[in-house]
Amino acid sequence: MMMKRGQAAMEFLMTYGWAILVVLAAIGALAYFGVLSPDKFVPESCTLSAGVSCDGFKVMPTETQIVMRNGMGKDITINSVQVGDCSISGEEIAFDNGQQITVTLEDCSNGEAGERFDGDIVIGYTEDGTGLTKTHTGTIASKIEAEGT
Repeated sequence: MMMKRGQAAMEFLMTYGWAILVVLAAIGALAYFGVLSPDKFVPESCTLSAGVSCDGFKVMPTETQIVMRNGMGKDITINSVQVGDCSISGEEIAFDNGQQITVTLEDCSNGEAGERFDGDIVIGYTEDGTGLTKTHTGTIASKIEAEGT
């Protein structure tokens, strides 16, 4: 009688063991083919510190565009903009209070189209009224789009 109970328990464990093995193999296959990639579910975002807002953005393999709005309550002059390893400096951009501008950074190496891009934004500016030089920082997370789209 003891042998019959042992056989039933072993058949029970083997049945559930095979079922668990099949489920693990299916999850492994989905992960291998990229279906479970978390990069596809993370939203795109562009955030800057208070005073300057990021109204829009586009990241391409060799170019980055950022649409910003000045909400600081005063006019400023932008001296430099850096996104990831790409930057512009040397040219001054007048940025009046409430104004929206588009900054284009060219000759970048952001990666290949379809990949995910995560970078820091650093904006160097001078306050027009006081002449003080300050910086604004932020982050950008986006999928890299193909050129010309």
